[in-house]
Amino acid sequence: MSLSMRAVRFHEYGDSKKLSVDTIPRPVPGANEILVKVQFAGVNPIDWKLRGGFYKTFMPVTFPSTPGREFAGVIDEVGANVKNLSKGQKVFGPADGTYAEYVAVPATEVALIPEGVSLESAATVSLGALTAWHVVEEANVKTGQTVLVLGAAGGVGLFAAQFARLKGAKVLGVASAANLDFVRSLGAEAVDYSTGPLADRVKSADVVIDTVGGATLESAYTLVKRGGILLTVAGMPSEERAKELGISARTSGNRGAEPLGKIAALLASGKLVTEVGKIFALTEASAAQDLSQTGHGRGRILLRV
Repeated sequence: MSLSMRAVRFHEYGDSKKLSVDTIPRPVPGANEILVKVQFAGVNPIDWKLRGGFYKTFMPVTFPSTPGREFAGVIDEVGANVKNLSKGQKVFGPADGTYAEYVAVPATEVALIPEGVSLESAATVSLGALTAWHVVEEANVKTGQTVLVLGAAGGVGLFAAQFARLKGAKVLGVASAANLDFVRSLGAEAVDYSTGPLADRVKSADVVIDTVGGATLESAYTLVKRGGILLTVAGMPSEERAKELGISARTSGNRGAEPLGKIAALLASGKLVTEVGKIFALTEASAAQDLSQTGHGRGRILLRV
């Protein structure tokens, strides 16, 4: 058995050309960890933001660094203290450094892939769904409320729309014209962002969930009714502006993997669906991140490891 593996790494900040496929030692799982042979790794915006140095003042990386925050794969080895999982089981979850053939991860941070759910589909779930789960919970979404999701066809937005709907809310999902039918399939009312200012068509949402950031976040404050809440996973909202409008606004996001089992159960029951975006080879990680950086598309881009 080879004790080495291939992994995508970058040795300094820069554009996607800084990514290379290196041969490095395979990780050794600790007593409470499992070693997973990665089949698919999700490509998330944070991957290229970290690579590009956008977060280096508050989230510096140690070089060389392997990108990747989510995976689906097969357990290859279990630590001495792990009793509830075994070699050969298919699992998914969040982890650091998933653009690699193997990853060691705490056994408590994964969930079994339900029967009938493909490895590809499972690989698109954990980071986006966990982020969306915590955002919807933080917003305290209730039956009868109106929830507006900005970027509803994306890797976080598609889950936020579904979780809000499962709470009994009326969901408005903002997306491009090409993704309107997909957003409707999630149980949301679709809103095309290209047909004019959202403020002309959407007013007084109880909750606005922004997954886009930038100019989209800046235009979101007036879409929230007085006393409502704006949560973003893609920027730093102005508390001062929010206070002037009589709303709450703050950054939200992933607060851990504890809900992953519940999310897996929803997948198994068909109450939660996901979307696989374009799939690239491990050696095409640069192209995958470039596509992610365009900010367009549906679902989650994957690397086939």
